[in-house]
Amino acid sequence: MIEDETKIYKLFISQLDESTYEYDKLIGKLNSVEDFEYENHSIPQKTSNNELKEQMQSVDVVVILSGFYSANEDLIKREINIADEVGKPIVIVRPYGMENVPGSIEEAANEVIGWNAGCIIDSIVESSSEDDFED
Repeated sequence: MIEDETKIYKLFISQLDESTYEYDKLIGKLNSVEDFEYENHSIPQKTSNNELKEQMQSVDVVVILSGFYSANEDLIKREINIADEVGKPIVIVRPYGMENVPGSIEEAANEVIGWNAGCIIDSIVESSSEDDFED
């Protein structure tokens, strides 16, 4: 009998230099799902375009927390542009407690989701699978 190995999803998760409620809440949601394993490849202190590109190069999916848009619009736009440049699917999580995604960033997303743990995981898995078919 062959055992299925659980895939470890490589994610770039947008984050600010300081810990935030939304970031901590997302990590809690990801950690709450038993059969979902991931690695976060983002390093918040390294945000030059070259550093972001390097962090995103090997990931399966880029997860953008759109609630950060008002705190650092430039960084969120650069993350989206670089993800698009390196051909990574983008999952945008709505601002916590809100339905609308700020600015025009929604157009760049493969999927826009709320805060349900199952929906977040499903979006990551589906977006990763779509990316696999493009290769």
